[in-house]
Parts: sequence; structure tokens; C-alpha cells
Amino acid sequence: MRTRAVVERLRECGIRVSIDDFGSGFSGLHYLRELPVDEVKLDQQFVMPILEDRRAAAIVRAVIDMAHDMGVTCVAEGVASAAVADRLQEYGCDLAQGYYFSPPIGAPSLLETLSILDPLPVQR
Repeated sequence: MRTRAVVERLRECGIRVSIDDFGSGFSGLHYLRELPVDEVKLDQQFVMPILEDRRAAAIVRAVIDMAHDMGVTCVAEGVASAAVADRLQEYGCDLAQGYYFSPPIGAPSLLETLSILDPLPVQR
């Protein structure tokens, strides 16, 4: 499989590989089985309704558990509230992204924000 070979070469170069929008469209389970990936990004269509929809919550919990069983990091997309972020933390989700944390920003704004932060002390 040519795709697998390319992904393996990327990882050998130190590049982490993610499956984006996992669970929707063309990002199916076969990618997780066939490709040596580092992370799955769980599509927001499953993440957003987890507080009200038990089926969506069950899918999110199952994907998080499956990712961990495979040694893969799980990232939740589309987190829009503290309640959803808290629930994902309860489920053991590794990382989350969405408007709750920050709207999308351009590179200049990101660089400005990073320049304001105090750097960690250098360990010698």
C-alpha cells in the first residue's frame, strides 16, 4: 500500500500524522487499522452533542477508548463550552480544540500571543 509507505516515511522524519475529521465522510476505521498514525481528531459532529445525545456520547467514549488501546492520541474537535470540555476530560480525551479555547487566529496574532507568554526557565 503506497499510502502506508508514505506515512511511515513521514513518521521516520519525525512528523506526527493525524486522521482529521475521524468518523465522518472518508475518515473511517480502516484508516486507523491500516495506517501507522499518531492521532485521531474526532469530528465535531460527534463531539458537540455529547451532553444531550447519549448515542453521540457513546461514540465519543468508544473512539477515545479505541484510540488509547491502539496507542493513538485522541483530539476532540468543535469544543464550544466548558461543560463539553469537562465531559471530554471525564472520558479521558487527550486534547481538545474549538471556540471554547479560542476562535481561529492568523499567524501574526498567534506570534503576538506567544511573545507575551513567559518562557519556561532553561534546564541545564
